Amino acid sequence: MEPSWKHGNRITLIPDSERFIPELLEAIDMAEESVWFEQYLIESGRMTRRFFDAMERAAQRGVAVHVVLDSFGAVSLGQRDRERLSAAGVALRHYNPFMMRRLRRNLNRNHRKLLLVDRRVAYTGGYCLTDDYLGDWFDVVVRAEGPVVEDWIRLFADLWESSRTRGDRAPIDRQRHAASATSREWEMPARLVHNEGPSDMSIRHSLHKRMATARQRLWMYTPYFLPSRQLRKLIGDTAQRGVDVRLLVAGKGHDHPSVRYAGQRHFGELLDAGIHIYEYQPRFTHAKFCIVDDWVTVGSCNFDHWSLHWNLEANVEVEHTGFAAELAELFESHMGDSKPVRLAEWSRRSSAQRYRERFAALVSTWLAGIR
Repeated sequence: MEPSWKHGNRITLIPDSERFIPELLEAIDMAEESVWFEQYLIESGRMTRRFFDAMERAAQRGVAVHVVLDSFGAVSLGQRDRERLSAAGVALRHYNPFMMRRLRRNLNRNHRKLLLVDRRVAYTGGYCLTDDYLGDWFDVVVRAEGPVVEDWIRLFADLWESSRTRGDRAPIDRQRHAASATSREWEMPARLVHNEGPSDMSIRHSLHKRMATARQRLWMYTPYFLPSRQLRKLIGDTAQRGVDVRLLVAGKGHDHPSVRYAGQRHFGELLDAGIHIYEYQPRFTHAKFCIVDDWVTVGSCNFDHWSLHWNLEANVEVEHTGFAAELAELFESHMGDSKPVRLAEWSRRSSAQRYRERFAALVSTWLAGIR
């Protein structure tokens, strides 16, 4: 069933870790009843220690803290850190532990990122708990308040109670306490769209549907651009209709250079279709969002085959002129710090670069099964 739009929300953009890390930590410290946390990539280090300190303080003052980590994404989280959470009274579960007898199912990972405080305020985005975020990586987080939070409550509670997670069986309270009256400014229509793996690709379907109806702009910002043939054709056709199509991707400093090369394999055909491509230069960018006219999707989902097909992902969609304009301003600001990819120059790239692209594309196709 297609997720429903809910009105009376306030969705706030919080760009860059220098802003969203302090707010996330403060939200945990201000929690009165519950803290629900869901994360894919988490590593022992200073960043994780700060979050675990806040969770421990919350648990000690009687807040119910529930944490779901992906079992693969948390491989670099030390046993001492896990035991510390449990000893503090934090309920911890792991998603889809690796099992040799079902290798294909191991590909299904929980890539979602969520902080839900007192079942009233939800934060999502692309951030991870690694020390790379302490000044080196760029990312965005959004804060959601209003009726759309009810969908986050249901999503987290369903996963917590599901057989796909292993660990602490502490009960979870789904009941949302009466929220304070929303202000007149809270008029943003929003909905939560989520993928549940190969059997449910709701984000993909919603994204493709919006692209097909784009009238003025289609601006995509993604660190990992490994598009399926269907997505490449769709954005190419959109550009051919006269829509302003722009693609902003991670440039130098990429955390997975092979992924960058594999995505570059498609630059020629996209440029030839009239798509404007920019590679962000100052540092690695891990942000992901897409703007189609005044519609926006932002959250954990990369616009690649893994996120759109295999992973558990969650994005908030917002249809609001002001919010779209705010993200567009960020997009244009980063365009100014990017290297534009020109068709004439790209056609003259070196043989070594072409070889890297072909090899990386072959590997990614084999791994992801892109058709």
